[in-house]
Amino acid sequence: MPHAPVPQNRNHTMLVINLALVSQTRHINPSQLTRVAAALQKQALRDFAPIWNVQATVDAFDTLHDVPPGYWPMVVKDNIHQAGAAGVHLDKNGQPLALIEYSDSWSLTASHEMLEMLADPSGNRLVAGQSVKPGQGVVEFLVEVSDPSESAEHGYTINGLLMSDFFTPHFYDPVTATGVRYSFTGAMDGPRKILPGGYITWHDPVSDNWWQQVWFDTQEPEFRNLGRLTARAGSLRSAVDSRTGTIARIAAGGPRSARFAAARTLTAAVKETTAARADRWNERIEELVSQPVVEGTWEDAE
Repeated sequence: MPHAPVPQNRNHTMLVINLALVSQTRHINPSQLTRVAAALQKQALRDFAPIWNVQATVDAFDTLHDVPPGYWPMVVKDNIHQAGAAGVHLDKNGQPLALIEYSDSWSLTASHEMLEMLADPSGNRLVAGQSVKPGQGVVEFLVEVSDPSESAEHGYTINGLLMSDFFTPHFYDPVTATGVRYSFTGAMDGPRKILPGGYITWHDPVSDNWWQQVWFDTQEPEFRNLGRLTARAGSLRSAVDSRTGTIARIAAGGPRSARFAAARTLTAAVKETTAARADRWNERIEELVSQPVVEGTWEDAE
């Protein structure tokens, strides 16, 4: 599908990341796949790129065999089977790929994974900062741009489809400042804060333990000690997500949220609008192809 021109930095030209959205489920037809790809493209280019300085394209392909070299695949499947399998991983050559489990709110899951893939392709990026847990000093936060506000209630719509919120680099600021944007939607009011349904993960270098602050079905956020990460085959993000059940929680919570219901209503309205516009385009095209060609009269130039 055609893309809008990628904004260019005046000082240098950035490499553009190419993402390929592929469906391996019978629940998604080609029309749905391309509509979600278009929404993801708009989010990547319009919303994410100016904030994170990462440029990306998103294209829909029928099968993995159609994906050209150099693309990072995002594959939607009926059932991932293993809790730790969903999410962003690295292939045998160290290139990112994402597995997305299908659900009614799969556009939200796809957005979540795309944003985290763009912010940290390897899944191992750590940023130092003051711990949110009293008594701890400076720790290393795992960069997961969608997790602190991952709930569907904090998402927003693009082309009538539900997309994930994401935090900005100011999320790691040492103190709260007036007028600073901590997440794209503005739902966060300070650095290193989580919203209901979200979480944040960090490594404590002193104890060598991994910690989380989570806000799952409780009145207030809670701390939990994940212990030491003694062995892992994939990225840090994959290891954390397998313990946290990120993708399953997004898939289960999306259809129950008021935001998802509003998005479905908006999707229906968008479809009605696009259908009416398409009908008018078709009418005009038929007029043009059915009219006889009118020869113009030309005068020779003197």
